[in-house]
Amino acid sequence: MSSKKKKKAALYEKLRAATNSNAMNKTSIIVDASKYIGELKRKVDRLNHEIGTSSTPQNSLSAQVTVETLEKGFLINVFSGKNCPGLLVSILEAFDELGLDVLDARVSCEDNFLLEAIGGDQNQGHDAQVVKQAVLQAIHNWNGGR
Repeated sequence: MSSKKKKKAALYEKLRAATNSNAMNKTSIIVDASKYIGELKRKVDRLNHEIGTSSTPQNSLSAQVTVETLEKGFLINVFSGKNCPGLLVSILEAFDELGLDVLDARVSCEDNFLLEAIGGDQNQGHDAQVVKQAVLQAIHNWNGGR
């Protein structure tokens, strides 16, 4: 057998092993591999559904928001697993409405959305829950425009 045929045979043998196929001809092996890939996709979709995500795009944004009280302000963290054009502006507008000055911030909007900000409370009258609700409302309002 030629080297090329040996390589091809080895490839089909690996494919048979990976897909648990008992087929002997290459067409049947490929059909079995296709079915196996479909099964894997269904498993991934089921697992994603169980953990509350989906492999299909959704209109609503799922974001994690935490707010911690500091001596003179708040540490605000917002994370979403997808990028969110315009969300930063909505959150900054919410800060402005609350009278929070952004003293320091790190933002990533490339593949996901991440905001870590220290907001100084001008009025010194808000608590962490009020700030968190304002950020969640900004996210909700941003979602409404989608």
